[in-house]
Amino acid sequence: MSILSGKNILLGVTAGIAAYKTTYLVRLFIKAGAQVRIVMTPASKDFVTPLTLSTLSKNPVHSTFYDKEDENELWNNHVELGLWADFMLIAPATANTLSKMANGTSDNLLLAIYLSAKCPVYFAPAMDLDMYKHPSTKLSINTLQSFGNSCIPVGSGELASGLVGEGRMAEPEDIISFLEADIASKLPLKGKKVLITAGPTYEAIDPVRFIGNHSSGKMGFELAKTAANLGAKVVLVTGVSNEKIDHSFVQRIDVVSAQDMYEAVHQHFDNADIAILSAAVADFRPTNAATEKIKKKDATLSLELEKTKDILASLGKIKKDQFLVGFALETNNELANAKGKLKRKNLDLIVLNSLQDKGAGFKKSTNKITIIDKSEKISEFGLKSKTEVAEDIFNEIRSRIND
Repeated sequence: MSILSGKNILLGVTAGIAAYKTTYLVRLFIKAGAQVRIVMTPASKDFVTPLTLSTLSKNPVHSTFYDKEDENELWNNHVELGLWADFMLIAPATANTLSKMANGTSDNLLLAIYLSAKCPVYFAPAMDLDMYKHPSTKLSINTLQSFGNSCIPVGSGELASGLVGEGRMAEPEDIISFLEADIASKLPLKGKKVLITAGPTYEAIDPVRFIGNHSSGKMGFELAKTAANLGAKVVLVTGVSNEKIDHSFVQRIDVVSAQDMYEAVHQHFDNADIAILSAAVADFRPTNAATEKIKKKDATLSLELEKTKDILASLGKIKKDQFLVGFALETNNELANAKGKLKRKNLDLIVLNSLQDKGAGFKKSTNKITIIDKSEKISEFGLKSKTEVAEDIFNEIRSRIND
């Protein structure tokens, strides 16, 4: 999944031959999971049709202040379009449009939206070599950058005039890469490495049977998605789970047993800034797992069990500057047990779940948590989706690592 997934992108198209590239650009945005709306200058329709861009974006394309073909002539609210967008991209941005943007001219819908937009604005210049090198064009670009707008560098090559040099609009793939890198650089967890565990562990009785639990791994996967969307590089160590994750910032490592998880976590812990252990790790495993399937001969079967390694406690003993978060799933004396675990395992934060709370626990899309930090400050949260719970947890972590 791209960092552009779920973003609202307002694409402005101006009257340059490079407008044909916007068809590819829109497809890449849609493939990345973004929502795209398009505004065209009237003259740009000579280079690419609104029908094409509307079909690709799956949204109406606007080019005037009101829809002339509608008998009621509905107004296209430029303020509303600007507020909808997470960011605005003007590509191609001709010398004419750049000059108007720099000087506050508002003689078409696209420029009116630009002047009222509250979101970040990017522009991809496109023009012939001499126009690009002209001092007035350089002044327009510098002025727009001084306003806080971001310029996507032009490419170099053969131009429409036959000249060779700078002025080509960046290729759609390069525009996507620029946006992803720029957006990621401004995210709050940029440069941080986050280690997360999820799901159950299975402890073998024989080649067929195992000791396990009802964890689906959903909470851990939501934590991984949230961390990645905040700009962190994530290592997700998960037990057997049907949950899926597709994000360029997430490295997924699949394990089965508590020992497997222990080894994977210790392999990555030294490089982590934040570690969140949300997996439901088995506390016990068979002392001697059978090498062949145990036959059903006797009326009863006795298993000798031994403790598994306590992964969370082992990290608490060796942590240096890492911010360590554990989970406590309790059925009674919840707060007391969670506080005891927090101190005993040298955690910075513990997330308490109670199976007494309706809507919380394994295999549910919701959760209800209480967060306790090492100073025993308690923050209680209502029943929420696990996506929202993950956001709450990271808000609490960020408030402490940024202190």
